[in-house]
Amino acid sequence: MSAPDFRVVIPSRLSSTRLPNKPLLDVAGKPLVLRCLDVALRAGAREVLVATDDERIAAVVRAAGGDVQLTRADHPSGTDRLAEVAHARGWASDDIVVNLQGDEPLVPPELLVRLAAQLAEHPSAGIATMATPIHTLAELRSPNAVKVVLRDDGLAHYFSRAPIPFARDADPSATEPPAGVSYLRHLGLYAYRVSTLHRFVALGPHPHERAEQLEQLRPLAAGIGIHVSVLAEAPPPGVDTHEDLDRAVLAFRGTE
Repeated sequence: MSAPDFRVVIPSRLSSTRLPNKPLLDVAGKPLVLRCLDVALRAGAREVLVATDDERIAAVVRAAGGDVQLTRADHPSGTDRLAEVAHARGWASDDIVVNLQGDEPLVPPELLVRLAAQLAEHPSAGIATMATPIHTLAELRSPNAVKVVLRDDGLAHYFSRAPIPFARDADPSATEPPAGVSYLRHLGLYAYRVSTLHRFVALGPHPHERAEQLEQLRPLAAGIGIHVSVLAEAPPPGVDTHEDLDRAVLAFRGTE
């Protein structure tokens, strides 16, 4: 894949219940949000910015020399926040925006580049994302692991918290996923065309989206193509718990 022209937006909010003030928590000498900013800057995007509704986060990013876009506080989803940023910055409809969550400091920068290139090379898609193979029955059955089924052209057919595709004749006493079926776990990494962001916001929530609590079902139901690249292994998880925070601290300790 050739190097694409793209932007990176890092949504960041203070509203975490499990880790209060999460974006500002110290990760081996630097706030979490700045660790994520470092990842995005290393990807070589044309423009990198943090989107936040909190002046405390904005002040930390600005003090580090980063770019900030203040956004509304009432967005129902991170994608709505990205659409506001794209509108405020006047980005062109065919520009590519990669979304890096503000709690994922261990994502390899090259994955952001790959996402953007993936979208640039598939003009029939408005969104690009990633998945990784599922190897255990526990993961397949877990509603916290979002599954995706692909079409033959690499576009998403459907996303679900249920184990799909469902193997009707599988042995119910089996301890491993059914043989002969490719099960994929969706990874929450996205690249969007700006035109898709604006269309997403205009659509409003879809019944499938409400039922599964998966916002990617909104564009899918509207016929927007979502291209899925399959990685051999998932990147390290984001920071959602104290254990995740400890893991991130260990990863960065002694690296600077």
